[in-house]
Amino acid sequence: MTRKRIQIKKIDNISSRQVTFSKRRKGLFKKAQELSTLCDADIALIVFSATSKLFDYASSSMQQVIERRDRHSAIHRLDGPSNQLQVENDSNHILRKKVEDKNRELRQLNGEDLHGLTLQELQKLEEVLKRGLANVSKIKDEKVMQEINSLKRKGAELLEENQKLKQVPSPILVQRQSSESIVSRSSNLPDEDGGGDTSLNLGLVYFNYISFLLVLRL
Repeated sequence: MTRKRIQIKKIDNISSRQVTFSKRRKGLFKKAQELSTLCDADIALIVFSATSKLFDYASSSMQQVIERRDRHSAIHRLDGPSNQLQVENDSNHILRKKVEDKNRELRQLNGEDLHGLTLQELQKLEEVLKRGLANVSKIKDEKVMQEINSLKRKGAELLEENQKLKQVPSPILVQRQSSESIVSRSSNLPDEDGGGDTSLNLGLVYFNYISFLLVLRL
């Protein structure tokens, strides 16, 4: 009869969990000791239980193993920048290659560096230029129509404003008509002792002067 396989997951029962921890810990330390003895490996194990209790094992000295581990990590940290620099150099090389390709494509679109292209590549470049020219012409026509429509709207607005201005009487014309009316009425008044005409003319001059100032203000 085969042994039932235990599912690897957290044990909910606290008592069972403590018993399992004790058994597995002893088995782990035993396997570590066997590995160290059989293979001459330098091993250190540190285990904290759920209650924060420390258990450790070292084949030689825990401090020596930790120091050895720190020295090993320091060596890798020194090697790290070199690897990182190599990665950056590779990335820069790829970027430079892309920039060179794009610059070459731009020169070819301008009609340069075409001698090294095959017939198929020239035909492809010609199709690209045709599509680009068609797009440019389309956008240009749209811009021209927008400008024409804008000018038409402005012309209509100016015509409408001109019609409104024509319907409004000129202040100078109104003032002139008023002055002429006053002069006409004053000319019909009787002249007493010859002085009426002189005083009337002076009043008319003063009125015209005031009217001229009002027009200037407007």
